[in-house]
Parts: sequence; C-alpha cells; structure tokens
Amino acid sequence: MKALLPALLAGALLAGCSSADTPALEPIPGSITYGGQPRTKLTKSPVGSAVYNQFYNGTGQRVEETYILQPDRSLKLVRREIGPDFPD
Repeated sequence: MKALLPALLAGALLAGCSSADTPALEPIPGSITYGGQPRTKLTKSPVGSAVYNQFYNGTGQRVEETYILQPDRSLKLVRREIGPDFPD
C-alpha cells in the first residue's frame, strides 16, 4: 500500500502535464519559415526528419532552430535556442 500511494500521486501529477500547454514557437527574422513556408518542398527527405537552421539575430546572438518535416511537406518549428556567439 505504501508503494502504491506515491505511484498514484506521481501519475496524477503527470496527468496534468501536456505539451499542448506550451505555446507554439513563432518564426523570427532569419527563421526558415519566417514569412511563410519555403517554396521548395523537401520531397526526398522522409516525413519526421529534422531540419536544422543556425543564424544570428539582430542583436548578434546565435540562434539555433530545429524543424520537423510534416506529412504535408511543411516544416514545423519545434525548438529554438538563443545564446552568445562564443559560450563560456
């Protein structure tokens, strides 16, 4: 019984977690999808493959983005990390 109670409590807490709660990333200048989807379709890449993009924003910070190729061949921005050009 003592082992069951923490497992039930953890399950109840995790049930409230969802990736739907996080807002979708919006493209910024320099993003592949800034201003819309690219005109060329990634026809040879398998659906679900990752596409990486790296650029510098207006303040000189390095931006790394990850996209996932969707079934309709559009790109979905799933991750963005902004940091200094030369990390310590």
